[in-house]
Amino acid sequence: MSIIAIASGKGGVGKTWLAITLSHALARAGRRVLLFDGDIGLANVDIQLGLTPEADLGAVIAGRITLADAIVPHAGGFDILPGRSGSGALAALGPAALEGVLRGLRVLGGRYHDVVLDLGAGLEPTVQRLAAFADTLLVVATEEPTSLTDAYAVLKVHAAAARGETARIVVNQAASRAAGERTYATLARACTSFLGRTPPCAGVIRRDDRVREAIRRQTLLLTRHPASAAAADVEALGATLG
Repeated sequence: MSIIAIASGKGGVGKTWLAITLSHALARAGRRVLLFDGDIGLANVDIQLGLTPEADLGAVIAGRITLADAIVPHAGGFDILPGRSGSGALAALGPAALEGVLRGLRVLGGRYHDVVLDLGAGLEPTVQRLAAFADTLLVVATEEPTSLTDAYAVLKVHAAAARGETARIVVNQAASRAAGERTYATLARACTSFLGRTPPCAGVIRRDDRVREAIRRQTLLLTRHPASAAAADVEALGATLG
């Protein structure tokens, strides 16, 4: 089992979309995948996919159901453990309770090849713990200066927790592959200079209007536009992780 966390320093960089699309890409490659919506208080995997789950992580934390009972199979070939938008359920957990959830997730994850964690944006302690729980942390950034600054902050905190070797950078919404590589190089230089390590580039996802269209229709990009540039880029990212 591989646990892949997807994080960002700020919202609006396409983190949740990437978590969904990467889960789909891994499933299409023949892997068993669980997508865990761990975006504290703003869980919206179900919204992006047009789902109305009867149970979610909030019910698990309340002790009404188990993690396994909350799983929702998706037609894309992967399973989802939905969160609850606005509940702040994970954020309200104490350290001991959070560790209990993580132990349950690791046991449940034994059924899968990959567990993809969609983390909340920012540096809250619960987000940091989920990031440290993962085997691989994908930090999503765009070319915007604020995104780069916030992505660096995530990488700095992760490195301070002695988990910096698990971090990799994904540049999203790049104007071109070359532009994305330049954005990565800018962030990598800061990490090299101030953190003493250079997180590798996991992938560059090109800007694609069909992404917005698929989100608006609450459908999977790899189903609706499988030949699009962004679809190819996410599948290439999945191939490096599979």
